Amino acid sequence: MDLLVDKSMIQKAYLKKLLIRFIIITVVFFLVKLTIDHDEMEPAVDFTAIFYYISAFTLFMLTWEVNDWLVRREKKSPVIVSVTISNSIKKLLITMAIVLPVAATIYYIGIFEIDAICNVDIGKEWLRFRIDFLRATLITASLTIFNQFYRTTQEKKEIEISLQLLKQEMMTSKYNSLKSQISPHFLFNSLNTLTSLMYEDRDLASDFVSRLASCYRYILDNRETDLVSLEKELQFLDSFIFMMKVRHDGAIAIHTNINTQPHKFVIPTLSIQMLVENALKHNYYSKEQPITIDIFTKDNTLIVQNNMRKRLDSQASTQLGLVNIKKRYAFYTKTKVLIEESETQFKVKMPLLSSDLISEQKESTETVSV
Repeated sequence: MDLLVDKSMIQKAYLKKLLIRFIIITVVFFLVKLTIDHDEMEPAVDFTAIFYYISAFTLFMLTWEVNDWLVRREKKSPVIVSVTISNSIKKLLITMAIVLPVAATIYYIGIFEIDAICNVDIGKEWLRFRIDFLRATLITASLTIFNQFYRTTQEKKEIEISLQLLKQEMMTSKYNSLKSQISPHFLFNSLNTLTSLMYEDRDLASDFVSRLASCYRYILDNRETDLVSLEKELQFLDSFIFMMKVRHDGAIAIHTNINTQPHKFVIPTLSIQMLVENALKHNYYSKEQPITIDIFTKDNTLIVQNNMRKRLDSQASTQLGLVNIKKRYAFYTKTKVLIEESETQFKVKMPLLSSDLISEQKESTETVSV
């Protein structure tokens, strides 16, 4: 249903664009027609007017499409290209280099080759050709400059809207992530495990309480922070893994191997924990068939992988956790979160971000607050 709505909106926008361009071309055509002198009375069928209308329509549409194509190509570039005068001039020159030879060809054919049909100033062909070509040059340049100014204005608005939506999604994702960890369900399971430990192993129960307090302290301390150092996240993860191992009693095996300096990198808060919980949520495991989760770094990438034994209801998964992580990373880097899945293994690769982003995030937050 959403795809049909999006397709309908795109079609309406395209038709609206064509209608606006048709009106502009028609208006400009009549202005151009006023500059053409006729020594004789106009015939019943004005072939000259038809020729100039077709040529104007062709050149206008070609100019628009070429310039739009250059803008789209620039947007698809993996390198962010800032809007500068030099880039605008470059697109202008490329557009004119493509359009003007076409204009020259059209006017040459109309004036010299099929002049008997077009009836364009017989005896003054070269003068008319120069006038038409100069007019085409001025119109092409003006239209290209106007189109680039319009597209730049529209892109600026789209970027501002996208940033606002991305910030909202990031805050919503962060809130939902933190809320899910402080939920009564999570607390109930932890207290239920603690109750059992109090009768079986008091020392382990005491350690469990300490780790539980550490987890909640970390969550509360970072509830307003979307990025956290890898070092802090691993410290929290250590307590979380301890609690999960006690709770599931030999049914899970989690191994970490971080061969980089964790204080130099940052990641979205609770992202590793979310992947660990996803693995536990969507897979079957027991003491006889434990689930193995490996967390390690390679080439400035954090990798979380687990063996696969999907639950029967795993097909109903909405993958909100993975979407959450992808959107949060998209706010900070173009490097994508990669997901690899096979029959026996599920792997998520997350880029390690520079610790400088934390200071940038603080400056951005202070600016927004002001």
